[in-house]
Amino acid sequence: MKLLRVGPPGAERPAALDADGVLRDLAAVTPDVDGALLADDAALARVRAAVDGGGLPRLDPGGLRIGPPVGRVGKVVCIGLNYHDHARETGAAVPAEPIVFLKAADTVVGPDDPVLVPRGSTRTDWEVELAVVVGRTARYLETDAQARACVGGYAVAHDVSEREWQLERGGTWDKGKNCETFSPLGPWLVTPDEVPDPQALGLRLRVDGRLMQDGTTADQIFPVAEVLRYLSGFMVLRPGDVVLTGTPAGVAMGRPEPKPYLRPGHVVDLEIDGLGRQRQVLTAA
Repeated sequence: MKLLRVGPPGAERPAALDADGVLRDLAAVTPDVDGALLADDAALARVRAAVDGGGLPRLDPGGLRIGPPVGRVGKVVCIGLNYHDHARETGAAVPAEPIVFLKAADTVVGPDDPVLVPRGSTRTDWEVELAVVVGRTARYLETDAQARACVGGYAVAHDVSEREWQLERGGTWDKGKNCETFSPLGPWLVTPDEVPDPQALGLRLRVDGRLMQDGTTADQIFPVAEVLRYLSGFMVLRPGDVVLTGTPAGVAMGRPEPKPYLRPGHVVDLEIDGLGRQRQVLTAA
């Protein structure tokens, strides 16, 4: 299934795309697309039956905002330097273990919402990423099979970053990762049955129409299942948590001078095979 949430910020309603790509209203079937739904097999089955049955009200997508596909996100856990080509372009050694950092849940916005360039920023950068939405509580996972069973769905994510603040302002990466609007997510949450191999997905990002990133999850240093298993030994992953699994080569930081960092007015388009597309206009904060 392709689940999503539509409507104004803070007032989104649950929806789904049916097999014909028609947008259907799920409000009569579930109050939201969130961790509670993803953790409830019976509720998910009811949603699937309603979507497949074809009797749900049709929604007109014209002028309808798409919000983040998951409501009430608990935490956003991110993996840094998780692609071989990205490590090479930044001159970093391949990490022996996953590099982990957190983004605040309130950085999550809709896939086409404006992204704000922070005041004083000169190095706002792009990163297309595969997001994993947790559907089952994960703690001390022992096998990749257990990890895969905890996946509630997959989505496109944009891990926007301010590189100076991330790397040169002291402390951890958090200063450059938690600015307002820095985690566009969606358009859809795609359930695992539609993603048979998360290590075979193409990722692409364009700035003002110019292709900047063109990678594949096959190049990940730590695959999705290994990432979830690893994280579960350090923290409890709960339904509705989101894990961002790293970005391929092509970010502004890895390019020759003058590095083409994002400025107000730039337009970023990004997509992952089978998971949909995002489009953001950069705006001054």
